[in-house]
Amino acid sequence: MDSLHRDETNNHVEAALKSGRSTVVRRNKAHLYGTMNANVSEPVSEAAQMDGLLVAVGKHRDRGAFQRLFDFFAPRLKAYVMRLGAADDVAEELVQEAMLMVWRRAETYDPGQARASTWVFTIARNKRIDAIRRAKRPEPDMNDPSFMPEEVQPADRFVEAAQDEERVKEALKNLPEEQAELIRQVYFQDKSHRVIAAETGLPLGTVKSRIRLALKKMRLTIEERDNAGTSP
Repeated sequence: MDSLHRDETNNHVEAALKSGRSTVVRRNKAHLYGTMNANVSEPVSEAAQMDGLLVAVGKHRDRGAFQRLFDFFAPRLKAYVMRLGAADDVAEELVQEAMLMVWRRAETYDPGQARASTWVFTIARNKRIDAIRRAKRPEPDMNDPSFMPEEVQPADRFVEAAQDEERVKEALKNLPEEQAELIRQVYFQDKSHRVIAAETGLPLGTVKSRIRLALKKMRLTIEERDNAGTSP
């Protein structure tokens, strides 16, 4: 993960926490932990520090705070997901994904509901579960007929090229209702042949043959009307 630069405020916070200078601690802890009445005379636990850092990331998109969270949690998360069975390279990837989600969703963290460690480790656990599910999912067979493109009928070009809507509507009226309904679903509702077959319970081959026959009838109807209109 690219290194995130600590900003000046967070450098002061770190220095103050180490040296115990109460004035700097009070000012920066109020910013970092979201409280204006921090008791700097009492030591801050590691867990509380992580809570505060996560709050700072969520409220202020504090990159320095996030870098500290990453440095603290990354090795612990990797060890955790490896104990859950992840290989080393997979564990590295899961840690990256988990910490990226921490950055993106930090604003949803509520310190009143859980510790930062619980929240972060739950994200990592869910990432590991997702990875296991993906691994168990079979690879798709690209030779499966469902992955083949829909057969393109020459008559499709006729329908798409028809400029006179009234002619098409008239041709539809001359079709049996079951054929007319198929044409409406394909060309006016933009449904695929497979979707229509699934919805109607008809075999896919039947759907295609009926559509092909309906298009042929429509073409003949329109051609007959056009010829009749141009006759002397």
